Amino acid sequence: MEWVDARLPVSDLIKSQATEYPTPKNLNYWWNFGSLALFVLIIQLATGLFLAMHYKPDALKAFDSVEHIMRDVNWGWLLRYLHANGATAFFVMIYIHMLRGMYYGSHRKPREILWWFGVIIFFVLMATAFMGYVLPWGQMSYWGASVITNLVSAVPVAGEDLVVWVWGGFSVGDPTLNRFFVLHFLLPFAVLGLVVLHLWALHAVHSNNPDGIDLEHKDTIPFHPYFTIKDLYGVGVFLIVFCIFVFYSPNFFLEPDNYIEANPMQTPPHIVPEWYFLPFYAILRSIDFLGSFSKLAGVIAMGGAIAILFLLPFLDRSPARSFRYRPISRVLFWIFVVDNFILGWVGYNPADATVLGGMPIVYVGRAGTAVYFSYFLLLWFITVTGIEKPRPLPKSL
Repeated sequence: MEWVDARLPVSDLIKSQATEYPTPKNLNYWWNFGSLALFVLIIQLATGLFLAMHYKPDALKAFDSVEHIMRDVNWGWLLRYLHANGATAFFVMIYIHMLRGMYYGSHRKPREILWWFGVIIFFVLMATAFMGYVLPWGQMSYWGASVITNLVSAVPVAGEDLVVWVWGGFSVGDPTLNRFFVLHFLLPFAVLGLVVLHLWALHAVHSNNPDGIDLEHKDTIPFHPYFTIKDLYGVGVFLIVFCIFVFYSPNFFLEPDNYIEANPMQTPPHIVPEWYFLPFYAILRSIDFLGSFSKLAGVIAMGGAIAILFLLPFLDRSPARSFRYRPISRVLFWIFVVDNFILGWVGYNPADATVLGGMPIVYVGRAGTAVYFSYFLLLWFITVTGIEKPRPLPKSL
C-alpha cells in the first residue's frame, strides 16, 4: 500500500473523505436515505446490465424477450423483479431524501450547488424511469409512451415536427423503442457521474444537521465507524422490506396491462403512469380550461413544478435553516407533503372521474396544483416579510 500511496495517495483520500470525514454527531435516520439511494442505484446498474444482455430492442421481439428473461434465463425472473421494484425503491429513497433536505434546510447557503445537483439527478432519473417503463412493450408502456411523447406537440410552431423527430416516424414504433433503450442504458451512468459531483459538493461544504446550524470541530465525529454502522443498519432494514416485495409481491407496483403485448389498435380504458409520476401527471391534467392553450399550459405547469425546486435556495430567506425552529414553515411543509399525496391520488384516477357526489376530480387537481405552487410563494413571503419569528437557535450541539 505504501508503494501505491507514494504514487497515488489513496489512503489519504479514504481518510479525509470517508473514514475520518467530520460528520455532525446528531444526524438522525432521515440522513440514511441518501446512502440507501446510492445502494439502490448500484442494484439498478448491476441488474440492468445483465437484463440488457438478453433484451431485444425490437418492436416485434421486445415483449417476447421479456418473457424469455422471465422463463428461460437462469435467475432472469429475479433480475427483472429486482430491477422493476428497484425503480420504485429508488424513487421512495429520492423523495424522502429531498423532503428531508427541504425540512432541515439542506438547500440553504452554502449548499445551493449541492441542492441543484440533486434536482438535476431527480430530473434525469425521471427521464430514465420513463424510458425504462416503455421497454417491456406492453399495452401500458406503449400508450404511456404515446401520451407523454405527444406532449412535445404542445411546442408552438415546431411541435408536430418535433413529435415525428422524437418518434422516428409517424407513431411510436421500432425507432422509438431503439432510442429509448439506448438512452435508458446510458442515462444511469450520467446519474452516477452526477452523484459523484453531488458528493463532491457535499464534502466541500460538509453535511447539514437537524438543527441547521454551522458546527464547530467539537460537534463532529468521524464518519467511520459511527455512521458506517448506522448506514449498514439502514441497508439491512431496507433489504428486509425490499425482499418482501421482490419475493412475495413482485407485481404490487407493476401495471397488469403491461402483461398484454402492445397493440397500437386498442387503447387501454385508463392510461396511468407509474406512481412516482402521478403528482406531476395530475398537475399536467389540471389545466384544461384554456382551450387550445391547455396542453401547452399543462406542460409548462408540470415542468415548472420541478424547475421551481432550483429557486428554493433563494425563496427561503429565514435566518434559521431547519424547520425545527420555524413553526409556520413546518405547518406549510406538512400541508405540502399531504398535497402531494392528494395530487398522486388525483393522477391515479381517470380524468373524467367524480368525487363527493358528482364534483369533477379535476377540480381537486386544480386546488392541489394551486397549493403546490403556493407553498413556495408563501415560504418566500413569510421569510422575506419577517412574519415568521424563528425560535432561538442553539450555539452548538
